[in-house]
Amino acid sequence: MTQDVEMKDHPTPSQSLPPPPPSTLHHLKEIASVIENGSKSNEVRRIGRAVRLTIALRRRLTAPVLAAFIDYALVPGSDPHPRLSSYLPKEDDQAMETDTATSAAQTHAKQLSPELEIYCYFVVLLFLIDQKRYNEAKDCSTASIVRLKSLNSRTVDVIASRLYFYYSYSYELTGDLAEIRGNLLALHRITTLRHDELGQETLLNLLLRNYLHYNLYDQAEKLRSKAPRFEAHSNQQFCRYLFYLGQIRTIQLEYTDAKESLLQAARKAPVAARGFRIQCNKWAVIVRLLLGEIPERTVFMQGGMEKALRPYFELTNAVRIGDLELFRSVAEKYATTFNTDRTHNLIVRLRHNVIRTGLRNISISYSRISLADVAHKLRLNSANPVADAESIVAKAIRDGAIDATLDHTNGWMVSKETGDIYSTNEPQLAFNSRIAFCLNMHNEAVRALRFPPNTLKEKESAEKRRERQQQEQELAKHIEEEDDDDF
Repeated sequence: MTQDVEMKDHPTPSQSLPPPPPSTLHHLKEIASVIENGSKSNEVRRIGRAVRLTIALRRRLTAPVLAAFIDYALVPGSDPHPRLSSYLPKEDDQAMETDTATSAAQTHAKQLSPELEIYCYFVVLLFLIDQKRYNEAKDCSTASIVRLKSLNSRTVDVIASRLYFYYSYSYELTGDLAEIRGNLLALHRITTLRHDELGQETLLNLLLRNYLHYNLYDQAEKLRSKAPRFEAHSNQQFCRYLFYLGQIRTIQLEYTDAKESLLQAARKAPVAARGFRIQCNKWAVIVRLLLGEIPERTVFMQGGMEKALRPYFELTNAVRIGDLELFRSVAEKYATTFNTDRTHNLIVRLRHNVIRTGLRNISISYSRISLADVAHKLRLNSANPVADAESIVAKAIRDGAIDATLDHTNGWMVSKETGDIYSTNEPQLAFNSRIAFCLNMHNEAVRALRFPPNTLKEKESAEKRRERQQQEQELAKHIEEEDDDDF
């Protein structure tokens, strides 16, 4: 007698093992197909998506993978192929990540698109900068810029804007930023003639950075004021422009405009751009101190910024107290940091604000105090501190910083009684500034909204509108007549 045996389904090896993840070379080939489709359909959106996908793959790029991709994307006999391959020595590695299904016989036989050629320059340049091969990156970026000058296509503009940035960045890393200033100006002129607005705003920021790097603030302001104005296409470039504008306005003593630009740049910057937001906050703190404001403690306690903003927190504390000796010690303690941040000259300007804050605290605390005590409390270390204190008090009274009078005969400062602040226009001005800030934020949010293009909507003429209304009236009359017939 036979016994039935239960047969169990055993998973096959192909079902039990998950498929291997796609290789980096496979991702690059998919990006190349996206670029080719965008080039054929003339869609800039696809090219921008390809650039974003490349940035996500940046850490996984290696020399063997890029060499295989160059062989796949470029024709072996073309001019850029040997140039780019010279930056990528092929390594004899058994674990090299390549696609076995690809061979040299499967190389593109069709004509190479300019977008794909420029993209190959872009990925090789990224690899060279990440490998800290800056001199080779300079050569590669220069060759790509020479090729870009002969191309006039809107689908190339997205990749070209990135190449402009890394072209300047590679020269900045080697300390040769002044060499390309004339070339950047020529490129800005070319992009203006070609109506390449993304390239214009990128090159304008690069030129401003070039000028500010060498403290050429007057030239930067002249360029900024004469450059063509248009709506921003890239949020990152707009944030950089606001930061550079804030720096220029700060040096030119226009602190109110500088504060608005710097705070807007910090607010619009992406969360991942922590270094940029730290720089914006550093300059914004200095500008607010120069305006006589004291930044809130929450500014210095933002996530990931506590350590970087610690010198500016101690500086703010010294200004808030009005202690000139503490201000000197903080400035000497973090002198290296302030020089690195290029804010040391601005901190020198804060000395007068520290003295004024201390004088304001003294005028509130004392109804009458001698000028010798004022000099002692302000810690004025000079040959004639009483005379310096007298001049400082007189200037503060003239500027309206304190409400007091000077008794030159007895050498006293007599403070007036503080009145009710709500009987003045101060509350109204405070509310007005807050309302203006909210309205500006609302207007910026509305301008940032994206709406579908109206090119497909045909505008209705007056004659067609009259014909449509007449047809609707006739149809309504016909329906009413049919209803009467039914009854």
